Amino acid sequence: MKRLSFVVFIFILMYSSRIFAQTDQISSNAQPLALSDCYAFALKQSETIAIDSEVIKEAEAHFLQSLGTLLPQVSFVESQTRNYSHDNSSYNKSFERKFVFKQTLFSGFKEFIALSGSRLETNQRINEKKRAEQLLFADVVDAFYLLMQQREDLKTLETIRASLIERIDDLKERRNIGRSRPSEVVNTELQLYNLEAEIESVKSQEIIARQLLEFLIGRPVAEISDSDISLASLNEEASYKAKAESRSDVLADNFAWGVSKQKVSGAISELFPTVSLEGDYYMHRSTVPTDSQWYALLKVDVPLFEGTTTYGLIKEAKAKSREDELQFARTKRLAVQDIQDAYARAETSISRKDALEKAFKAAELNYSLQKQDYELNLVNNLDVLQALQTLEDTRRNFTHAQYERKRFYWQLQAAIGE
Repeated sequence: MKRLSFVVFIFILMYSSRIFAQTDQISSNAQPLALSDCYAFALKQSETIAIDSEVIKEAEAHFLQSLGTLLPQVSFVESQTRNYSHDNSSYNKSFERKFVFKQTLFSGFKEFIALSGSRLETNQRINEKKRAEQLLFADVVDAFYLLMQQREDLKTLETIRASLIERIDDLKERRNIGRSRPSEVVNTELQLYNLEAEIESVKSQEIIARQLLEFLIGRPVAEISDSDISLASLNEEASYKAKAESRSDVLADNFAWGVSKQKVSGAISELFPTVSLEGDYYMHRSTVPTDSQWYALLKVDVPLFEGTTTYGLIKEAKAKSREDELQFARTKRLAVQDIQDAYARAETSISRKDALEKAFKAAELNYSLQKQDYELNLVNNLDVLQALQTLEDTRRNFTHAQYERKRFYWQLQAAIGE
């Protein structure tokens, strides 16, 4: 009975801890996601980043393989030979146990060339992964701020919708006392219906933006929050363009070019002789001479004629090296162009945001004044509706400009590789 009570107690304890853990997980998931959170989740979710990590491991394995060719090879061999002759009905048997040593002394520096090439390949793969992370960050930034923009759009439209409903109620009261025409009510209701259709359209865009962010981070998205960190002002364009050569994809292509140059040297080394040393140390032997415990062989292999195979390999390696050199030059030029485009967008977004901020304040004041003039019968309802429509459009444009400013700022940072 005591044993059963103890088991029940342990079960309740485990079940309670599980419930608490799930509660903590739900409460943690309920926290709004910041941009940094989304990017951290995207790094874990991205198959591209995971593939690049495995490619780096492959390059490191190539380095170990190249290093292995420089080291001596040691093996243990045990062999038994049996020979039976029908002519003299004799039966021969031999038995050997030995350690076999092999060491390449010279092979045209192939090993050192391969070792240097594998180091360059590892650096190439590391920079390719780093650039993939930067591009992933740019994608997360776009999806994150696009979702925030759509949600702010919905808030703006709902605010305008509430203003129109209030406007309609006011016009109906004025119509009842003969101070407004029925057409003014209908015209305002028409604008309300168009606005409701626009709200549904923005809701659809919000769903698409949310699904895109969920795809990138691999989990559902509820609330997101922006830290409202003030973005640094832009420096001169030349200072950004100067960072093109240190961008990860440019460095990766430079290392790839270095790898192909090493392969040219490796192909040329096939023309050089190979010198190797082989040795056997016998633990037991029954072959002649039975009293010998070791055996050594210095081997020199000089390639005299192998057709045109080696020269074909050299020509192919040189052509591939030239391709990688041109690809490196092209990537560097594209990096400069990418930085120029990103800088132009970021610079324009700052000016546009500042201008729209002034326009938004003016539109708010205009709408307030139009409402006051309408109460004094100085303007008609169409003027008020026009002012409200202008306020709606300006507010939305200002909201878009705010998030464009942030998107283009971070895209510029990704363009320069930071």
